[in-house]
Amino acid sequence: MSVLVTGGAGYIGSHMVHALVDAGERVVVLDNLSTGFRAAVPAAATLVTGDTGDAALVSRLIAEHGIQSIIHFAASIVVPESVADPLKYYRNNTANTRSMIQCAVEGGVKHFIFSSTAAVYGNPAQTPVAEDATLAPMSPYGSSKLMSEIMLRDATLAHGLGHVILRYFNVAGADPAMRTGQSTKNATHLIKVAVETALGLREKIDVFGTDYPTSDGTCVRDYIHVSDLVAAHADALRHLRAGGAPETLNCGYGRGFSVLDVIETVKEVAGVDFRVDRAPRRPGDPAVIVAASDRARKVLGWQPRFDDLKTIVRHALDWQKKLGAG
Repeated sequence: MSVLVTGGAGYIGSHMVHALVDAGERVVVLDNLSTGFRAAVPAAATLVTGDTGDAALVSRLIAEHGIQSIIHFAASIVVPESVADPLKYYRNNTANTRSMIQCAVEGGVKHFIFSSTAAVYGNPAQTPVAEDATLAPMSPYGSSKLMSEIMLRDATLAHGLGHVILRYFNVAGADPAMRTGQSTKNATHLIKVAVETALGLREKIDVFGTDYPTSDGTCVRDYIHVSDLVAAHADALRHLRAGGAPETLNCGYGRGFSVLDVIETVKEVAGVDFRVDRAPRRPGDPAVIVAASDRARKVLGWQPRFDDLKTIVRHALDWQKKLGAG
């Protein structure tokens, strides 16, 4: 039996594939390579180039490889882009996930792990934000993920599809062994952009909004190391295989850092100064969002190993240097 990883040639997905292969799992990757990289997929995994919305292809993969578990990463993820092009997000994220769920049900798949987002909370009234907080997404990206969550829960009620929904906070860093990392060109992730600026690959970094109701006026986020996030997925898979109940869980550390905090940390770790410009707020950005993550620790036995902003930045910096070296 194999595990199907959608988006497994992308940033988070490739880390997951490496972890599964390391654990001795048989892995099939489905990725259209629009933002992913063939080289990010380990040789021991089977890479199939295609779209998650191609129901015939997904059904064939499930049947041919005896897929019992799906870990679904494939999605569009840029909040401002979702505001400008919402229909793209409802197609790539919502419609394609619906197709994936239907293929899973019809193919007898037992376990479905879904990558959701803290964006489903919008601008929460309380922080840290718990899983039972009001869901009020501020962007089509958040809405597209929330719709997918609802479909997955309903499919479980109707068809018994075991699932875990993991709501990511801000993912950063790279594989400590430097096998994979954030390689997307023109990425918008703060730590990625700051690291590229520190290495002279960008002229400057823009801070979008300096008038938020926070200590320094910039947005505050909970940054989680990609390897710890992947560990939560591995724990979720063990949970489901052991007969665990469906769960919706936050993946964050429960501590927030402002945009300026992160930029100063990158400067310190890189040992260089660089240009920082102020820019207007971007649509869809909440002021503060930090995870209450005690439930993931309790239910899954999740134990983060890299809960340190300097470590996250150092791994991101080392990966960017490796990319720069070809």
